[in-house]
Amino acid sequence: MTPTPSPATTTTAASSAPANERNAGLLQGLGAYGLWGMLPLYFLTIAIASPVEIVAGRIVFSLVFCAVLLLVTRNWRRFIALGRDRRAMARLSVASVLIAVNWLTYTYAVLNGHAAEAALGYFINPLVSIALGVLFLKERLRRMQWVAIGFGLAAVTTLSFAYGNVPWVALVLAFSFGLYGFVKNRVGRTATALTSLSMETAILALPALGFMAWLVATNTDTVLSSGPAHFWLMASSGIITAVPLLLFGAAARRLPLTAIGTLQFLAPILQFVVALVVFKEPMPPERLIGFSLVWVAVILLCIDMARLPRRIVPVKVA
Repeated sequence: MTPTPSPATTTTAASSAPANERNAGLLQGLGAYGLWGMLPLYFLTIAIASPVEIVAGRIVFSLVFCAVLLLVTRNWRRFIALGRDRRAMARLSVASVLIAVNWLTYTYAVLNGHAAEAALGYFINPLVSIALGVLFLKERLRRMQWVAIGFGLAAVTTLSFAYGNVPWVALVLAFSFGLYGFVKNRVGRTATALTSLSMETAILALPALGFMAWLVATNTDTVLSSGPAHFWLMASSGIITAVPLLLFGAAARRLPLTAIGTLQFLAPILQFVVALVVFKEPMPPERLIGFSLVWVAVILLCIDMARLPRRIVPVKVA
């Protein structure tokens, strides 16, 4: 998953896009969030690996896939230019740590019976993004956003009682990805979706390779010792990571903010369904009440976003 573009930019671009462009954007957006929503099923196929090995493999194989894409799309110059931008590199270094924390927490959650709580984290994420805007960008909230945040806080409180403790998995996922989006949106125009992802994985590649080498040296790895089928499943993590991000980047250029904002909830909805139907995670009434409060907050945010374009003044592009 990746941060949402600014309202003015997206709305302006989408307003001039023909119907076939918007339809293509809708399919691309559905593809991106649909793939993210079904990601727990992929982890199920490689569950013999530890969460840390899965994340390390995801970083290494993502870098390989990104390198191929940079070569095919002839974006090496942009990638090198990004590496020379000190401010962008500092922010991408922070972003890489945040996304690594997010990936590791999510993988641990899915493989240890917390897939529903992981889905909750991505439901809460828009509320975290709004809070970051208020705290750091001095943005003013609309009335419905305040109400949505109130329902979100009530949901976290309810689920804390339901789980018997604070839902740390959901909160770590929500805040790590919220902060990741906050940092990425300030990288600047030097970075594209492909070059920024390539740089983030390049930053993380050395420790990831070191960890995988240590696993192989101590005969505790699965990537090389569990047969070719498991190796290729692990290797496919590069494609599984990059393709939804590229689909999202294409969709974001064709759809208005309201459409992107609404589509983002498809992923946690699918993750929640997978948690209940495939992973058979329990959902007692008190947890269901907590999730229902989150869904109320989500509905309020969708309504608020649907009303947003009427209040946006179109920006003329020179």
